[in-house]
Amino acid sequence: MERIKRVITHPQIREFLDDRKIDKIYPSMESLRGVLESGKKLTIYHGVDPTGPQLHIGHSTNFFLLRKLQNMGHKIILLIGDFTAMVGDPTGKTTTRKPLTRKEVLVNAKDYKNQLAKILDFNSKKNPIEVKFNSFWLDKLTFKELAELSANFTIQQMITRDMFQERIKDNKPVSLQEFLYPIMQGYDSVAMNVDMEVGGTDQTFNMLIGRDLIKIYKNKEKFVLTTRLLINPKTNKKIMNKSEGSFVALNDSSKEMYGKIMSLPDEVILTCFELCTNLSSEEIQNIESRIKAGENPRNIKARLATEIVGIYYDKKTAEKAEEEFNRIFKEGSQPTDIPEIKISDKKILVCDLLVKAKLALSKSEAKRLVEQGAIDIDETVLSDWRKEITPKKGMIIRAGKRKFVKLI
Repeated sequence: MERIKRVITHPQIREFLDDRKIDKIYPSMESLRGVLESGKKLTIYHGVDPTGPQLHIGHSTNFFLLRKLQNMGHKIILLIGDFTAMVGDPTGKTTTRKPLTRKEVLVNAKDYKNQLAKILDFNSKKNPIEVKFNSFWLDKLTFKELAELSANFTIQQMITRDMFQERIKDNKPVSLQEFLYPIMQGYDSVAMNVDMEVGGTDQTFNMLIGRDLIKIYKNKEKFVLTTRLLINPKTNKKIMNKSEGSFVALNDSSKEMYGKIMSLPDEVILTCFELCTNLSSEEIQNIESRIKAGENPRNIKARLATEIVGIYYDKKTAEKAEEEFNRIFKEGSQPTDIPEIKISDKKILVCDLLVKAKLALSKSEAKRLVEQGAIDIDETVLSDWRKEITPKKGMIIRAGKRKFVKLI
């Protein structure tokens, strides 16, 4: 009877703990359920290292859960890892990360709040999201304090991590700084005195280090909630890859977002519905049945694209994005509103033109796009990245399937 009473009394808690985005809870789901049902308001955080200027839909899993916790009245902290981003998280990396400067990190983080405002409520009068930067306390740590923190862990604990084992096997270096990263992230929990941390399964090791430290320094439990990663079940690799530039950003235009989702592999459709939308379990089961029945994946993917664009924009904008996509790809037409850019050069190399037109981030990327046959000018495919172009008014350059620019 008591169990039934709890289910009826706490529907928000039941819905939260049943969320398909959750992978595991430490020390256990039942212990967290007990604390949530006690009515205690928890301080919960998620940390983001600003290694790039955009967040993507793979990150959204954590923020959807944080929004639920915010609605339940718990204090939510968005931690910007401006200090830890300069060090570099070794998680999943086969080589040491390239260090970032403080200026680069702050530039990257500049628009995070705007991107996340599409999910989290930063303007809530009753329970606003708090934003913190971990340089506030990590900058102040003395060498003595860092040595004392490090004394709580062993080289054996750190070296057992898969990525370090792989590097050692391949005779690749592992820096001492990379051993310190989990300790720095773990100290964030102590500095903020949190009750819970939310993060992807790839962050489990780092988050559990924080759990150990808060037991040592605060003599209390810290819950760790890990979320499922957006993984391609066929390749077992992440679908969203910032380092390779293949991701759907939260601040992509509605049309760009729609097009990128339509370009995702068919085998990731169901996973994206589960982790990147707020559809009910019944709706997702219906979609799974349609996939198994052999329905054209394109139709189901179109529903996925409309759902996701609708989250970050609205239903009407999503419908317009779908119309534009169909117009370009089904009818072979050009977009109705092609961005314009002024090029004053009389002559310009293709690679320089693509970078200036913001169709490529670098000359090396521009070269790769040309070699792949992904660039055309006025519907003529370019094959030589060394070619010099004479810019003309009204010239239309296309990169890939979705990016267009008109010269003025």
